[in-house]
Parts: sequence; C-alpha cells; structure tokens
Amino acid sequence: MKIKTDVQPFSEQEINWERLGDFLQRELPHLDTTQMEVKQYTAGYSNLTYLLRFPNQDLIMRRPPFGKIPPKSHDMKREYRVLQLLEHPFPYAPAPYTYEEDKTIMNRHFYVMEKKEGAVLDDQIPEEISAFSDYGTRASHAMIDALISLHAIDIDKHSLTELGRPKGYMERQVLGWIKRYHQSVETPHQKIETLTSWFTEQIPEHPESTVVHNDMKLNNMMLDPNNPEKVTAVFDWELCTVGDPLSDLASSIAYWKEPGEGYTGLSSVTDNGAFLSRLELIHRYAYQTGRDVSNMTYYLSFAFFKISVILQQIYLRWKQGEIEDERFASLDSGIQNLINLSFRTKNNEII
Repeated sequence: MKIKTDVQPFSEQEINWERLGDFLQRELPHLDTTQMEVKQYTAGYSNLTYLLRFPNQDLIMRRPPFGKIPPKSHDMKREYRVLQLLEHPFPYAPAPYTYEEDKTIMNRHFYVMEKKEGAVLDDQIPEEISAFSDYGTRASHAMIDALISLHAIDIDKHSLTELGRPKGYMERQVLGWIKRYHQSVETPHQKIETLTSWFTEQIPEHPESTVVHNDMKLNNMMLDPNNPEKVTAVFDWELCTVGDPLSDLASSIAYWKEPGEGYTGLSSVTDNGAFLSRLELIHRYAYQTGRDVSNMTYYLSFAFFKISVILQQIYLRWKQGEIEDERFASLDSGIQNLINLSFRTKNNEII
C-alpha cells in the first residue's frame, strides 16, 4: 500500500497508518487499498478529523485529541452509536462504517464514516456559495431548518431515548457547566457569581424533549453548492443527546456572530451583514415549530457561558502544556468576550 500523509506531527508519530489501511481492508472489502492519502482537517478545537482518500472511495475518520483528556469526554463509541441511530431518520448525518479500539493502530478509539459532499462555511465564504446574491439568507434558512428537522424526529419511534435522560436535563446542564467553570478557571470573572446565581435560580422547565445536537452551526454542516438553502450534511455529533430543544437553538445562535462583535475564539462568517440576525433565526424557528421562545434570553445567556467554559477547558490544557496549538494562545480574550456576551444577553442587550 502506498501511503501519503498531510497531517500534524502528533498524527504522523502516533498513528500507524499502514495498520489502519490493513484494518480498513478487512472491514470494508470493497475498498481499493492499493493507495491511501490522508489529510487532517485543522478546523475545530475538539475531536480530530481526517480525510482518507482511496482510489475508489473517500472516507472520514474521527478520533479524540492527543494528550490528557477529561474522563468520559471525546467518546467516539457513543458518537458512532449516535450516527447509527440517526442514519435513517436524519439523512444529513453521515453513515457510520466501522468502529475500533485496537491500540496497535493508534492510542485512542476511533471510527470511520461516510464522506458527504458539499460546501462548508467556516472562516470564509466558498466562491460557489458567494455567487448567489442572497447566499446569507439561504444559508441562514438552511441552518435553522436543519435544526428544526432534527427536533421534529420522533425519539420513541427511533429508539433515541437511549441517548440521554430528558428529566432534569437543564438542571444537570446548568450545575454541571458551572462546576466545570470553577474547575478550569484560574482567576474567576469578578462578577461571575451574579451570572451563575441567576442561572441556578431561573432554571426553566421543558415539557418537551427532542434530539439535541448541541453544536449545530454553519461550519459543522455542508451546503449544496447549487442551492445554499439545502443542507447536504451535519457533522460533529459528540455532544448529541436528548433534552431541551430551546437549549439547542440557543447554542446554534450563540455561535452565530453578528456585525461589530469582538473576538470570541470561534470561527464564523455570519458577522459580514449578509446573514439573518439571531432574532430573525429565533422568529423563524418559533413560527415553524410553534414552540414558545419567550425565555430565549435565559437560554442564550447560558449558551454563551457554556461555550466560554468549553474554550476555558481547552485553554487550560494548552497553558499547562498538555496540547500544542498556537491557535489557543489568544483564547483567553475570546473567553472573556463570551462571558461579557452572556452578561449582555441577561441584560436584554443582545436579543
């Protein structure tokens, strides 16, 4: 087998690419493994994603990051199971092909899935998308409509209740992320207790539970280059569970930057003035689902805080030398801006 790699140093050193090729030949007999080209995607701060190119098919591999990771995090087996359950009711989810824990291939468990085709809006607009004069409106509709479709899936019919515990979901989220904040921050924000006390005192009830992605955003999906209003794929199902759909909506619009907002450490192209506003996305969601969104101030404020904690955990690992990636050096300012956005949302300044 001829192997060509375009990956970061840890991936080159810690993954036995020849053994991976042999494994895939056994698991996927139709695969032409005479040649394998590997490209590592560098976007994102969490799990590692690789493009595996073979003469007759392209595949995607996912694995946890290198270095020390928190217990129960980066669970590839669970993410693989999520894709198995969603493959039919939500066709935007890539088909999962195989899962493995063989440490002679690499030091962590991993899985391989279908490679979907389409355009990704990450830190720039692809030319084929920007060719549409109304690409921002179309892409905005695509993102929110995909979220609406996900929340419409019958969780009982498709055995999706095994993904989580709907009862007490928001309480666990709020208390858990506040705990993680204090575990990962060295110098707490001087007014953080005001914010976290409000979160704990105002935890909303949610009579309805749905599948929630928890990371639905433009750079976690692909759009049809011939019609940016059409989604072709949704990725990164690591945080998927069953819970409050409004918390999922809030996470999506927290990632949705608006013009004039400062650095947050998040990749987003939605602040160029071409896209719908957060409030317009909320209105479209409410109109199509009939759900009461009157408490979105709480949900969005908490979403900003939660994302800040996710980045804080990554920043701490970088600062302690557990991971090497210079993108993380400036995360601290992004984290503070996210907390400020959380405060501003609480004060009704954002939506």
